[in-house]
Amino acid sequence: MAEFENVGKVDDFDLNVGRAVPVDGRMVAVFRTDEGWYAIDDLCPHMGASLAEGHVEDATVTCPWHAWRFCIKDGTWEDNPRTKVDAFEVKVEGDDVWVREKTDPASE
Repeated sequence: MAEFENVGKVDDFDLNVGRAVPVDGRMVAVFRTDEGWYAIDDLCPHMGASLAEGHVEDATVTCPWHAWRFCIKDGTWEDNPRTKVDAFEVKVEGDDVWVREKTDPASE
């Protein structure tokens, strides 16, 4: 099972603004919202733009290059739910933010 990695302090993350961080050798976009913390693969599958740099509204981030919209909760492309980017688990302990790749419950 993947281990959680520390990706920064709570104060490093602004509300409704993505931040790209390395997790297990790849870039992950972490989002802090009023409703919680979310993380998805940072690279848009269309042309590789950083999703952390996209506009966040409600539970959606819009790719800054070509306006593809992804749900920050599960990585689903909102215009075609058959396509998605990986989603990650986020936990906050004290002032520390931790992220790990989601595991398949069937494989545990």
